[in-house]
Amino acid sequence: MTEAEFEALRVFLKARSGLALSPDKRYLVESRLSSVCTRFKLESLSHLIREIRAGRAMALEKATIEAMTTNETFFFRDKSPFDLFQDVLLPKYLKERAGSRRLRIWCAAASSGQEPYSLAMILKEAAARMPGWHIDIVASDISTDVLEKAKAGFYNQFEVQRGLPIRLLVKYFTQVGDQWQISPEIRAMVDFRYLNLLDDFSRLGSFDIVYCRNVLIYFDAALKADVLRRIANLMAADGSLLLGASETVLGVTDALTLDPAHRGLYGKTAPMAATPTQRVIGMR
Repeated sequence: MTEAEFEALRVFLKARSGLALSPDKRYLVESRLSSVCTRFKLESLSHLIREIRAGRAMALEKATIEAMTTNETFFFRDKSPFDLFQDVLLPKYLKERAGSRRLRIWCAAASSGQEPYSLAMILKEAAARMPGWHIDIVASDISTDVLEKAKAGFYNQFEVQRGLPIRLLVKYFTQVGDQWQISPEIRAMVDFRYLNLLDDFSRLGSFDIVYCRNVLIYFDAALKADVLRRIANLMAADGSLLLGASETVLGVTDALTLDPAHRGLYGKTAPMAATPTQRVIGMR
């Protein structure tokens, strides 16, 4: 793979997925795309890149994007975002949405489903406090492969041992051979959808809570700002956004503001009140 071919691949990945691949990531490309070459019977990465540049192989393009997209996730990952949901956000919205009895949650970049299913289990455990409530959990990802896995709800022993309390494993999973399948009632709580964050996602509607964790770190500053601005547009006036531990809106966008009491939690920035002079001008 020449420097020119590597640069062409970087341009392709950024344009199609938002992934900003730094020049020192050649080793990552080689390790992740070797299996794609084998699958499509290509003799080298150079051959793969030539096929992509020719624009004739949609299946190859899709496989390349999915191979380069990080799908690292596990149940109740990092714990704090789920403690926040259970102890702070859920009580808040149970009170503030008592009239409508409706709550909408979006998990962007949901990967193989552990994040939205973790939220679904928390909500199921709180069902006695929520009679008559309608809950929407929308979970999206750019990878159709991981979405199919998520919909099926099968996880191996290693995956259910990462962060999942044994009590919830016993309660909400059934062992099928050497796999564990999450219960139909939990699977039915999550609506999995294909979505590329580079595309328009306004059709998803508005949300009270958005989880967009550990994906913005792969975007450049301009794309981060654009995605965050569009997420803010979908959030309710009192909506909440949770980012990953190494992500922030500070210095990226002024559409969202850090909650000073909770790390990683952001709300929509309140519009500035008009000054008396502005109000007078506005009346003319």
